[in-house]
Parts: sequence; C-alpha cells; structure tokens
Amino acid sequence: MCGIVGYIGYREAYPILIKGLKRLEYRGYDSAGVAIINKEEELNVIKEKGKVSNLEAMAAGRDTSGSIGIAHTRWATHGEPSAANAHPHSSQSGRLVLVHNGIIENYSNIKEYLKGEGFTFCSSTDTEVLVQLIEHIQNMLGKDLEGAVITALQRVTGAYAIAVMDRQNPEKIVVARKSSPLVIGIGEENKEFFLASDALPIVEYTKQMVYLNDNEVALLRVGKDIEVRNLDNDDVNPVIKEVDINLENLEKGGYDHFMLKEIYDQPRCIADCMRGRLLQNEHNIVLSAIRQHRKKLLRTQRFIIIACGTSWHAGLIGKQLIEQWCGIPVDVEYASEFRYRNPVILPNDVVIAISQSGETADTLAAFELAKEHGALCFGIVNSVGSSIARASDTGIYIHVGPEIGVASTKAFTGQVSVLTLFALTLGHELGAVSQQDYEAHIDELAEIPGKIERILEHNEEIKSISRTLTFARNALYMGRGFNYPVALEGALKLKEISYIHAEGYPAAEMKHGPIALVDEDMPVIFVAPNHQLYKKIISNIQEVKARNGMIIAIVTEGDETVKDIAEYTIEIPATLPALTPLLTVIPLQLMAYHVAVEKGLNVDQPRNLAKSVTVE
Repeated sequence: MCGIVGYIGYREAYPILIKGLKRLEYRGYDSAGVAIINKEEELNVIKEKGKVSNLEAMAAGRDTSGSIGIAHTRWATHGEPSAANAHPHSSQSGRLVLVHNGIIENYSNIKEYLKGEGFTFCSSTDTEVLVQLIEHIQNMLGKDLEGAVITALQRVTGAYAIAVMDRQNPEKIVVARKSSPLVIGIGEENKEFFLASDALPIVEYTKQMVYLNDNEVALLRVGKDIEVRNLDNDDVNPVIKEVDINLENLEKGGYDHFMLKEIYDQPRCIADCMRGRLLQNEHNIVLSAIRQHRKKLLRTQRFIIIACGTSWHAGLIGKQLIEQWCGIPVDVEYASEFRYRNPVILPNDVVIAISQSGETADTLAAFELAKEHGALCFGIVNSVGSSIARASDTGIYIHVGPEIGVASTKAFTGQVSVLTLFALTLGHELGAVSQQDYEAHIDELAEIPGKIERILEHNEEIKSISRTLTFARNALYMGRGFNYPVALEGALKLKEISYIHAEGYPAAEMKHGPIALVDEDMPVIFVAPNHQLYKKIISNIQEVKARNGMIIAIVTEGDETVKDIAEYTIEIPATLPALTPLLTVIPLQLMAYHVAVEKGLNVDQPRNLAKSVTVE
C-alpha cells in the first residue's frame, strides 16, 4: 500500500524519484505525484491519477529540476482516486508539501478546528489535514519545520510515515513514522540522503540504511549527520544497518511478468532458504532460533500463529507440521481478529507472526499484543530489518529475495519451508521424531528444489489446461490434510489476479453446502496427491463427477485412478506426505497466472490490491 520516495543531495532528484516510484509499483496504488524544490526555491508539484507512466507524461515539458524532492504512490483510503487526492499535498500557503502513508484517525476533528482558523481544503484526504496542521503550528508558535512536525504529531491519532519539505527552507527534509514503515538511505559521507517505504527503491544507491522506529522524527540535511528525536523531544542515536539485496531480483529477467519469474525462482529460493540450515551430509538441521531459545521452546504448551492472507495459509500447514511432529497444540489466527478479541495469551505461549513484508499492520499489532502478555515472539518474515523482524524476540528469515508480484508465490513456499524446518527440528529435539524419520525428511527436503523444476517443465501443458478456466465465473478448490490449505491458497491466487470467484474447502466439507453449486459449469480443482486420505478424496471426486462438475486434479506421477475420473490431471513427483504442499501449490500458481494472462489482466498489479498492507 502507498509508497514514499525522497531525495536530498547533489544529484537531480526527479529521475531518482520516478525510478523509485516504479520500484514501488508492486505495493499497489491508484495515483502518483512528485514535489521538487528548484534552485530558485520554487516548489513544483505534479500529480496524476493512474500509473507512474501517466505522471511521467504529465511532467514532460514541465520544470522538474532540483536536488531535493519527495514522491508518492497512493492507494486510496480517504477520498476517491483522483489528481486532487493524490500526494504530495501542499499547505494552504503553498509553503509546505507532505507525503503520507497510513491513516490519521482523528483528522475530522482537526479539520473542523482548522476550518475555524480560516483554512480551506482542496482534497478529501486526511493527509491534507496534517500538512495544514503543521503549517498552522509554524505560524502560531514560530517553530522550525522539525519542531512543528513533532508538535503536530503529538496531536494526531493513527498511523503514519511522512516526509515534509518547506519551500522557505529547502536544505532539509523531515521524516517521521508510527506503525508504517520508513527507511533512510545514507549516501557517501552524508552528501546525500534517500528515503523510502522500504529499501528496494534506494538500494542501488546505498546499502547503508536507518530504519526509523515508532514515534521517531528524523532531520535530513546534506553534509550533516542524521538527527533523530522522539515525540518527547529526546535525542535518539540512529542505528545504521547494511542491507544485502540483489538488484537482479528487482528486474523481470526476460520473463513477461514478475509473478512468472517468481514462480520459476522457487527452486533456487527454497534452496537459498535451506542453505546453511539443512545440512544433508550431516543429516542435521541447524536453526539458531531453536539453539538460542531451546528451553523456552521445549517447554511451551501452545503455539499461536498469527498471519493474514497467504501467510495465514502457510500457518495452517505449520499447524499440522508442529502438531504432528512436536505433539504441541497450535492455534492459527487471523491477525486482524486476534488483536481485537482480548485473546488469552499465557507467558509460556510462543506466538509466531508470519509476514512476507514484515510490515503487515494487523500482524504487527497482534505481535505487540503478544509481547505485552510475556509470550515469546517468533517472527517468520522475508524483509530484513522490517518492523516485525525488529519486534521479534527471535525468528527465521525466509531469504527468498524481494517479491514484486502482488500475488505471493515464492514467499508462500519459503514460509512453508521454514515452518517445515522448524517443526521437524523441534520435534527431533523433543524426541517426538525418530532419527530415521528425521533423516528421511532431511534427504527429501534436499530433493524438493529439483522436483519443483520438474513440475515447471510442464508449464505449457498446465497453460493449456488453464484455458478451460478462463470463462468460468466460479471455481471450487478441494484438498484434505496437508493439502487443504493448498486448496485455499490456489483459490486465493485465482481470485487475486483473474477476478474469478473461487473458494477453497476441505473436500469432505463439500457435502455440507458447496456441493449444491456443482453443475456442468462449475470447475472443481482437487489437490489429490497419493498420500493423506487419498481414498477419501477419491470418493469426493466421484461425488463431483456424478453431478457433472468439470474436474481438474493435481495428482502424483503414475496415478491412474484419478485420471480415469477427471477431465484433466497435472502430475507432481512423489514425495513424503508432509512435504507435498511445496509441490502441489506450483501448478495452482501457474494456473492462476495463465488464466489472468489469457484474460488480458495486469498480473503483477491486480486491481484494488496492495502488496504490503500497512493500514487496517
């Protein structure tokens, strides 16, 4: 959701800002804008509805010179998508300009107050209210920009990451955050500074980053060290971290879409995820998180997994893995519900937060709630230095590289891989997994990347089968055991990028309602490898066949039983039951992708969706 980019230094700002906005397009947005102060101290603001390319077209021929600027991609929360509601927003006098991610919850009260003070408004946004408030405080109290920002933020309620410029003081940018990510990049010898919602737009310029914490305000000036204060006006020493992001992951690399590239990246990504952890030659798994918190983990009486969307589906698989191998009960919760339910959290609980971005607002808030109750907070994230990573007592990075496509693919398999390593290792430590089973699963995990490659070799066959879904209005996805969550994930992928209504169900639950929908126009996709409850799912397939439903089935190589029933089958290599989700999900990802392409849709940026959901 919403993206911020900023620059102050010796280079021309506009090319850096535009390139940065393009790097942030994966987050989802509906309008974009830039604001730059030129050498004559003139503030030029350009905004447009739609894509960054629309903004570029509008900026052509206009003055975009200057070495200080901020830019934004907006995902509408307050007010419809329009140029007027796009960021950056200017104050009434035109002196200040501001970009903002998040939501100011008490903006309406502040707006009424400012109207009484003679302020007028050009947009429907909460952001314009904030920039007007900062200017009002400057005028009333005579504060400098950073002081006015701190005073204003002391009066607002909500979430924000902001960057503010003052046309009368063009040598500085003031930034602040609360519950919305913001990172500052430091150029060589402080000659320039970059800022963004995450490291991706600025990592090609510097790997030295400062991640602001909640309630912190930073002053950026060329040739000066970063100055950071909290909202109590206390000085804070910024911590500089070096990030390691491969720029090749930010390009399509010859693929038509990032999503397809990321599907094909999965063999390498899973190998990277397991590298240094899965020691096949030694038949051992080494996880520092378990070593460091062994006593706490071994005596825990319950795990609580909190997540949203695709990460929640990974959590459902994690539940089965932990319960099977460790014998410890696991609750899997939607973070958005968990945080508001006054949940029972005990000091001996371990709370696992799963998030690709590490910035999911609901998951972060639920995690902080768990920390308040004294639980061990265990993070499973992809983005190094993210808010959830920093809030964790311990955890595991999935290390699959930046995921640009909005519909998650490699992050899901990375999360499932990490959960598998974790559950298997902990079960072995507890003595619940025998040495023989432990070694067998280690050997098979090492084979998973190669088996995914074998599935990808059948992409053209899967593409052909996918065409049968192109004109469907609804679809059902069915699975059992470890593959029930895979059915949920397959349905979500189809919904996200093809806009076809799809629902995932445990196959046995079909008789409790969904079977009423089955007819010759209803495609039903069964995830039916030759493992858990195989004979039971055959019966479920027969029930759909008896009602003329069109059946597409994911089956184990050599399966003849399902082939005799289903219209279409897609084969996966044989593996151990607990590892099947890492294989069965691949054809479902490809099917969703090919359906969306066939329909001519924007695969990487589906409508209304955002990659990093940083507001409720």
